[in-house]
Amino acid sequence: MTTSVLYVCLGNICRSPTAEGILRKLAGDRDLIIDSAGTGAWHVGDPPDPRAIAEARQRGIDISGLRARQVQAEDFHRFDQILAMDRSNLRDLERIRPSGSKADLRLCLSDASGLGQTDVPDPYYDGGFEQAYELIEAATKGLLQRI
Repeated sequence: MTTSVLYVCLGNICRSPTAEGILRKLAGDRDLIIDSAGTGAWHVGDPPDPRAIAEARQRGIDISGLRARQVQAEDFHRFDQILAMDRSNLRDLERIRPSGSKADLRLCLSDASGLGQTDVPDPYYDGGFEQAYELIEAATKGLLQRI
């Protein structure tokens, strides 16, 4: 059975496209539908932040072809797992979630053990792209064990 996963951050140019790229790489031949989106519309149609592209590229992942999009109501019916990068994104998702949706909403880092944090910090302003990558990679490995 196919599992569908949507990663969500604020603008869909840093953390969530990074997570999409990591899951695509680590999933191998597993039958997954993988996407990413943002809660905001500021960057719709834009490629990922050049710093996110560079960090992923250093680790053998090309996310340069991805384009930002905003979460839509149908995403809550289309995806089994919707993983928010931080508590603020999770609150926004819970607020816009349509009734009757099947999606399991949770924090991305809920699938990582021993990290001692719940949120993937937004690297857009502080430049913490390496830390964001490492946190997301740990959570992705946990997600693949869970699903």
